[in-house]
Amino acid sequence: MKVYLATDHAGFELKEKVKKHLQELGYEVEDCGAYEFDKDDDYPDFIAQAAEKVSKNLSSKAIIFGSSGQGEAMVANKFPNVRAAVFYTPVVPSHNVDVTGRESSDPFEMIRLTREHNNANVLSLGAKILKEEDVLKAVKLWLETPFTNKLRHLRRIEKIKEIEENI
Repeated sequence: MKVYLATDHAGFELKEKVKKHLQELGYEVEDCGAYEFDKDDDYPDFIAQAAEKVSKNLSSKAIIFGSSGQGEAMVANKFPNVRAAVFYTPVVPSHNVDVTGRESSDPFEMIRLTREHNNANVLSLGAKILKEEDVLKAVKLWLETPFTNKLRHLRRIEKIKEIEENI
């Protein structure tokens, strides 16, 4: 699987660490920039490159970085076939119960669900919010988690595609 990486200055250092980590894990990595730290660069210039490549190569994935990850996800989600999810930080409610009343003790469940339910193919990370060790764990888990292919999830993704086509 090919993994595209992209960031502006805010995520540059973290992107470089993730790139090395992914190469050590044996992934084919293509860096879409930024290639050097420039405090005046703009994330859409780099994020759009990675998102376009994922849009055209449906077996690939991208990991994008920014200050919060939000703007980067917005850019990526403009491209057809791209489903970018933002991951902030592993959070476990202090009472270990989620909003539905279900016990929730896995701080990385959100990462798994973005793949299992939404078949997210772009992961957006807020470099100013995350700890490096959480990022490395989240990236590995996200890349290793398969899409479930359950009918209800396939149906929902198909509806997303229909919306894209009708806009």
